[in-house]
Amino acid sequence: MKHALIKRAAEDILRVSHVTALTGAGMSAESGIPTFRDKGGFWERYDPEEYAHINTFYTAPEKPWQMFKAFEMQVKARPNAGHLALAEMERLGWLQEIIAQNVDDLHQEAGNSAVIEFHGNFRRAVCLSCGAYYEIKNISLDILPPRCRCSGVLKPDAVFFGEPIPQKAFMQAVEATRSCKVMLVVGTSAIVYPAADMPAIARQAGARVIEINPEPTSLTGWVSDYIILGKAGEILPALVEELKKMAL
Repeated sequence: MKHALIKRAAEDILRVSHVTALTGAGMSAESGIPTFRDKGGFWERYDPEEYAHINTFYTAPEKPWQMFKAFEMQVKARPNAGHLALAEMERLGWLQEIIAQNVDDLHQEAGNSAVIEFHGNFRRAVCLSCGAYYEIKNISLDILPPRCRCSGVLKPDAVFFGEPIPQKAFMQAVEATRSCKVMLVVGTSAIVYPAADMPAIARQAGARVIEINPEPTSLTGWVSDYIILGKAGEILPALVEELKKMAL
């Protein structure tokens, strides 16, 4: 049954000229990055209203940086087989862009260049005073919060609670969603909005929506045309191999 669905997905992709992927925490979890919402996730240790709200950067900026430092110390992640498969799909012309909900940069490390960073990126920091950007790897976290050359507080360049989605990323995501003919929904339960709206928008625009998830989600049987049950690191490489066979 699973192989038949992978073959069906390959056929659907090869019929069209525009494929978009919407990826979520499940992909990064396969690289060892802990999720925030699941049992044992960061929100059990760090109250998001206290440690992950934009207002905290103005009242107690050391707190979100304490959480970020703990996250960085725990994570030494590398792209997994799922990331590499999506990069190969882009290279071979079978994937036009990724709408990434994750903030870990693993898609780019794997080789994808067309990545819409819907929730920003933890590998950069931005000054809340002057808007200057820094690479996180070049910032010392010995004294928190780290500060800009202008003395302003730095903030990881990701979307925190109380912040809107970056307008450019949002518009790019909507455009990609409305233009695609197939949307792959990979490793996401589609419960975080507005990213969770994208599969429904794609469906309304006439796209085929294919889920790749370990278990059914709120999209299953309602928005998605079908679901391939399994981990991204298992299903996506098999999909690439099927695409290669059919494209010969």
